[in-house]
Amino acid sequence: MTETTPKLTSHLMAARLERLPMSRFHYKLLFAGGLGYTFDAMDGAIVAFILPSVAKEWGLSSGATGILGSSLLIGFLFGALGAGILGDKIGRRAVMVSALVIYAAASLVAAAAPNFVVLFLARVVAGMGTGAESAIIAPYLSEFVPSRVRGRYIGSLAGFFAFGYVFASLLGYFVVSDVPHGWRWVQVLTAAPILLLLWWRRSLPESPRFLHVHGRVDEAERVVADIERQVSARVGPLPAPRPSAQAEEVHVSSGRVLDNLKALVSPGLRKTTVTLWVYWFVAIFTYYGFFTWIPSLLVKQGFDISKSFLFSIVIYLAQIPGYYSAAFVSERLERKWTIVLYLAGGAAGALGLAFAGSSTQILVWGVVLSFFMNGNAALEYSYTSELYPTMIRTTGLGVASAVGRIGGIIAPIVIGFSYSGVGFGGVFAMLLVLLVLGAAVVAVFGRRTTGRSLEAIGQDTTNPGGSA
Repeated sequence: MTETTPKLTSHLMAARLERLPMSRFHYKLLFAGGLGYTFDAMDGAIVAFILPSVAKEWGLSSGATGILGSSLLIGFLFGALGAGILGDKIGRRAVMVSALVIYAAASLVAAAAPNFVVLFLARVVAGMGTGAESAIIAPYLSEFVPSRVRGRYIGSLAGFFAFGYVFASLLGYFVVSDVPHGWRWVQVLTAAPILLLLWWRRSLPESPRFLHVHGRVDEAERVVADIERQVSARVGPLPAPRPSAQAEEVHVSSGRVLDNLKALVSPGLRKTTVTLWVYWFVAIFTYYGFFTWIPSLLVKQGFDISKSFLFSIVIYLAQIPGYYSAAFVSERLERKWTIVLYLAGGAAGALGLAFAGSSTQILVWGVVLSFFMNGNAALEYSYTSELYPTMIRTTGLGVASAVGRIGGIIAPIVIGFSYSGVGFGGVFAMLLVLLVLGAAVVAVFGRRTTGRSLEAIGQDTTNPGGSA
């Protein structure tokens, strides 16, 4: 681009994307990313349903079963961290495509595992793929949508996780419990997303915000112009963009990996980063502590495997309204307060389970906890994607997600080893305390994001005196 050619500034690019009405382009992008999340969730959730069968077939102790339950989360940690760093370095799209191949291939290896060690390692590698996808898809999509619908859009994207959990519970009920070597066959089925590769490689553009912040202005212009052509072809002439001088992109590092990581704990971002780390740790610990162990905990309460899986299907179905209710509430109530509301709702569910005395009470309070915890999961990705500038957006979400995965790794192991001492009620009392802690931290230190452009949020977040 020559100096006489009008330059696509970040505030002009933001204005051009902000003024776009929602159209087929946005919904196609949502569906593409949503399918990725569906299969990620299905692959992760299926671990909970293969644990009872694998433990029985190989004679695993509760501790070994808990370690196997954490295998995916170990991979998630490294996958999310790697994806965040690479997403800000080489691009969002390349990381998405590579992650898809890794986890599909690892799922096939896990299906043929001859022993505990091979299964554990294969599940770790599969977790690296799913962790990478989970960390990259939300910030990638958030960079295409107007601020007025971003919370609902990314919350709806996260809602696809619920379908993956429901599919996993159905596979657990109909395949794992009824088909010989069913725990192997369901892992073959979770490799099906490799078919998404053909669509993703052909149709997904790179984020124009990523291209622009890395100096690839001409490419960013081509992507934005192509989006405008697609949208105008569907809805007619577009309104004129209204650039704001307040929307300039914030450059918080040189773009080098180490500088990106240092930027997360710089004075302007330190409070935001620590708040998000606490929030993710609490959310993922409680989420995986509950969903990884609920089929096995129900078996320990005296249910047979078939009834345990049937209860799990009902509990998992509550995820769907949980995700989508949070997505819509977060557009009407400030995002941080929606998080506090759903963490508090999860705490109420955990309290009910801690004192549940019958199968009906377990089911009812399990549904409550599932509803609110998955509504909260819809908010983790949308809220975190908003709080960091483009230069470090995927690094910020990737590291926060990785910190959360530490909680996810610990949770199944802690529950596996502590169950014999604290029992069913004690497990949920522990989750209750953590959920209350997370709600308090977000309430006090969380920042305002609803209805604001990514560039404006980035300026406010990097300003140590910015409003909370």
